[in-house]
Amino acid sequence: MDLGLKGLNVLITGGSKGIGRRCAEYFSEEGANVAICAREKAGVDETVSVIKGKGVKAFGLPVDVGDKSELETWVNESAKSLGGIDIIVANVSALAVEDNEDAWRKEFEVDMMHSVRLVNAAMPYLEKSKAPSITMISSVSGREVDFTGPAYGAFKAALIHYAQGLAFKLAPKMIRVNSVSPGNTYFKGGVWEYIENNLPDLFKEAMRLNPTGRMAKPEEIARGVVFLASPASSFTTGTNLVIDGALTRGVQF
Repeated sequence: MDLGLKGLNVLITGGSKGIGRRCAEYFSEEGANVAICAREKAGVDETVSVIKGKGVKAFGLPVDVGDKSELETWVNESAKSLGGIDIIVANVSALAVEDNEDAWRKEFEVDMMHSVRLVNAAMPYLEKSKAPSITMISSVSGREVDFTGPAYGAFKAALIHYAQGLAFKLAPKMIRVNSVSPGNTYFKGGVWEYIENNLPDLFKEAMRLNPTGRMAKPEEIARGVVFLASPASSFTTGTNLVIDGALTRGVQF
């Protein structure tokens, strides 16, 4: 299937590892130009090099997405480097799972406000695109109460609501907006590898809850993100795509 991504310009926050990195690779393999940001310059530079090796344009900057100025600068510089913006993927999370006020602040500034600011900064470019789409990476923790912290789950739920509201608002402009809710996703350098090595009882319990007997791989989530964001999914907007291996038990109507 041709996803219709060749020549389109894609921005991904948190694009140097995990789900974001796999998204960047798959978009570029489909012929899209890709800009990424992440905190660590080395990871950004390495990812940009890999993307360029696929024969497309690539751009990246080390960015603290909780910083409005840094995020907006990256969006504008990305648009200049690639030649516009067609697709954005808001992928960064603070992963603040503690039960304290600091976790609420981090989740608000990073998960929620970075997504809002990304949309606002990219909107002038998206309005000029022939295939605009916005994808928010939420979590199954936004769908049901689980063992994560209250702030993490609350703001992941807020992202789904935000995406749904934007989808309705932007439909007349043909700007599609969707969210993706991954289940537990394991990758080297990720939170679940840390938990496996440092909180073995929590890791064992999480694995017990996965009916498939394993966690997701980043590429399994990324494939869904790339398809949903692509022109091949041109009439899908206002959807929350759950990719969790039947981890959650709530029925989604």
